Amino acid sequence: MPCARRPSKRLLLLLVVLVWLGTGLLAQESAPKGPPTVVFMTDFGVVDDSVALCKGVMYGITPNLRIVDLTHQVNAFSIEDGARFLFGATPYFPAGTVFVVVIDPGVGSSRKAVVVKSKRGQFFVLPDNGLMTLVEDRDGIESAREITNSDWMIGAKVSSTFHGRDIFSPVGARVARGDDWTLVGPEVKQLVRLDLKPAKIDAKGFSGEVIATDGPFGNLVTNMDADDFMKLGYQRGDKVKVTIARHELEMPFVKTFSDVPLKQPLLFIDSRGRVSFAINQASFAATYHVQPPQPVFIPRKGQ
Repeated sequence: MPCARRPSKRLLLLLVVLVWLGTGLLAQESAPKGPPTVVFMTDFGVVDDSVALCKGVMYGITPNLRIVDLTHQVNAFSIEDGARFLFGATPYFPAGTVFVVVIDPGVGSSRKAVVVKSKRGQFFVLPDNGLMTLVEDRDGIESAREITNSDWMIGAKVSSTFHGRDIFSPVGARVARGDDWTLVGPEVKQLVRLDLKPAKIDAKGFSGEVIATDGPFGNLVTNMDADDFMKLGYQRGDKVKVTIARHELEMPFVKTFSDVPLKQPLLFIDSRGRVSFAINQASFAATYHVQPPQPVFIPRKGQ
């Protein structure tokens, strides 16, 4: 009676690989997927019902939606601040996230309402007024479309002053749930861009601008990149002479606020990798009466 052949080592190895691959595929299929996510930002504030109405519209279309409030305290009408917050937040959210942004001083005018898809696979539902400038420069734009399809809006008559409720919220909710976003309207070839002044470094030093203050703390936020600042030759602990608006100041370059005595100024690199100015447990902006935008100049070390 013939003996049964034992499987070869090569065949056993093939079986192990197939089992491993199958297990991985099953794990991927069974892994729970998070709910569709909208990150919501406006300059509405929170003293009235505007934010809640927009959320109600979104939940009515996509009940399992997760809405993350980026902020609703953007300085009124400040497209620049909105662009800056988008630039800072988007790297921390995955592909497929939908950003609904309503900072819209031109509401009801000829400005376009658009859906934009970045090359990182994120979606942006917002007015075409420059809000995408910084994200476009860093991440690139895959495609953009104007919102003209009234079936994606709510109400028989769209308000001329509350497109956050009537256009951006319903479109954002539908994009988040997976509707074909290309149906919103025609392709947009070129988005509106902010005219931003870049910081410049030359033989004399580093010229930039105070572009904002850091929330309630009064730190000065600049457009001056840390890598360029380090080219000036400074090391932590060095004293740096700085001209901010009309103020000529000398302060240490340090790691954090507590590296200087209370109520003393400092230069530091903020969490987004930019040159910033602060006072330990006080407001730099209030102390020196600085309101953005204001010019900043830092000379090279030794000059």
